[in-house]
Amino acid sequence: MPTITRLLLSTMLLVASAQAEQRQAYNSQSPDWLQAVGKLNVPGVQYKNGYSRHQLENCSGTLVAPRNSSHADTVVTAWHCLEYYRDLSKPITFTLTSVAGKTLSREAYRVADGGGMYADWAVLKLYDSVSTRQVAALEIHPQRADMQRPVTMAGFSGDAGVGADGAVLTYHASCNITWQASAQSESDCSAYKGASGGAVIQLSAEGRAQLSGVISQGNNQTVSIYVPVSGFRRLLKQHLN
Repeated sequence: MPTITRLLLSTMLLVASAQAEQRQAYNSQSPDWLQAVGKLNVPGVQYKNGYSRHQLENCSGTLVAPRNSSHADTVVTAWHCLEYYRDLSKPITFTLTSVAGKTLSREAYRVADGGGMYADWAVLKLYDSVSTRQVAALEIHPQRADMQRPVTMAGFSGDAGVGADGAVLTYHASCNITWQASAQSESDCSAYKGASGGAVIQLSAEGRAQLSGVISQGNNQTVSIYVPVSGFRRLLKQHLN
């Protein structure tokens, strides 16, 4: 193959790759409300063939609170992130980055969940609340997300590319809800393992960021399944501070 042909092919592949990657890494120019999405570390024990295997589940979660609250102590995540959490002596850890760029780490405990992949959501409480001056917690969408309006999906994807193996928050802005039901919905957002439990966010007519769903699973490309908050909003509100 001639050299010029190889160079042209390489350039085309690089352009195609750049076009295919729609996610962005969180940075100083990103919307502040994305700071409510944190990293969740869950120590687990899985039993197989009579043996136990300890593992650390790396997921995401979203800090939520009623509008105008001064503090927030409630986190929404996915049920499957907690599936193998059995040893209560080992804490679940939720980590956020404040407005000032400071790392905030809190221990959390489970208060409610959907019980399976058919209802892949869970609610955690923090032992120590977070000031909403440090991190602006998201409010809950009061209805079901509007399919005619875009959403943003955010979490700590564990891919080696933009996600940097889960080290940075990534988000796919202005993607679409492609299918919607009470238990599960689908979007054309892109998310990888590690983003599970992360946020599906839709802006209100006034521009306020509202949590509309919880990332459940996806194909790492243009299909991501999420659980609408509308399906468990009543129970969630019972646990809000």
